[in-house]
Amino acid sequence: MGKLAMKWLWSIGGVVLIAGGLFLWRYLQPEALGDDFASGNGRIEAVEIDIAAKSAGRIKEILVNEGDFVQTGQILARMDTQQLEAQRREAEAQLQQAYYAVETAKSQINQRVSEKESALAVLAQRKAELEAMRKRLDRFEILSKKGATSMQDLDDNRARFLSGQAAVSAAEAQIAAAEAAIITAKSQLLGSQSLVVAAQATIDRLQVDIDDGVLKAPCNGRIQYRVAQPGEVLAGGGKVLNQVDLGDVYMTFFLPTAVAGKLGLGSEVHLVLDAAPHLVIPASISFVADVAQFTPKTVETASERQKLMFRVKAKIDPELLQKHITQVKTGLPGMAYVRLNPSVAWPGHLQVKLPEPATTQP
Repeated sequence: MGKLAMKWLWSIGGVVLIAGGLFLWRYLQPEALGDDFASGNGRIEAVEIDIAAKSAGRIKEILVNEGDFVQTGQILARMDTQQLEAQRREAEAQLQQAYYAVETAKSQINQRVSEKESALAVLAQRKAELEAMRKRLDRFEILSKKGATSMQDLDDNRARFLSGQAAVSAAEAQIAAAEAAIITAKSQLLGSQSLVVAAQATIDRLQVDIDDGVLKAPCNGRIQYRVAQPGEVLAGGGKVLNQVDLGDVYMTFFLPTAVAGKLGLGSEVHLVLDAAPHLVIPASISFVADVAQFTPKTVETASERQKLMFRVKAKIDPELLQKHITQVKTGLPGMAYVRLNPSVAWPGHLQVKLPEPATTQP
């Protein structure tokens, strides 16, 4: 066979291979979406929560590892709270002292009230004696005018009457002193009761700090990172663990102005991940940015306005996530397809296709 014939054969073979490749490529490409659908590439994300120490301290123990599934309220780590517990015991002792001070103040009040009652009784007695002395003095004054008694007896009775008046004044002064003592004792009682309240508040505050030393999972999720290790000393707010909330998983992607303007919250979205292209995951629009991204400095023409891109979030249903909780992974890239016309059916390759539900629950 001549060289010319060989060249023709190679040429024909190349054309056949190229044509076959083009046919296979077109065969494997998904059917066109049309104007009723739009798409954007994005990445699966989830809300991340930092589990941190409220107060400065040393990490006593960490009870979970990276990748562990956790439930709401599950204990994840404990801080060393020995110093706080010692302070609480000190505050409890101060509380007992305050209680004793309250009882002492109450006893003082009772004693001062008794003293006042005794002073009132003495005053009544002195007033009765003074009244008797006044009457006796009146009689002696009448007798003295008639010459029936001596002036000495009259002077003695007048002196007794004046002494009785002084005794009444002294009794009244004792009552005033007793009343002042009662007021002082009541003030001491109020002060002691305030000490009780202050000591109890200190105990409550320390107990809250001790309770905060037990770090618990705020929601169902998975531990992503152990940021610190047992024995490390952290400042207030120091991170111990990083948790992913597997009940709030979404994909963030970008769409042009013409498409974003047609979307509404709750619009249906189907997600296809690069790691599992045979699966189609349903989601719904939960957020459309009100400010464009990639905005040119000057937007003057329609073609420039088409370059505006809006950030969109498609959230996956939490109940669906719970069914497949062990298969949920963040960071996976993929495509988000949105349906702009609800009356149009999804194409076959974008129909919902889910994996078998997870058999192992966290």
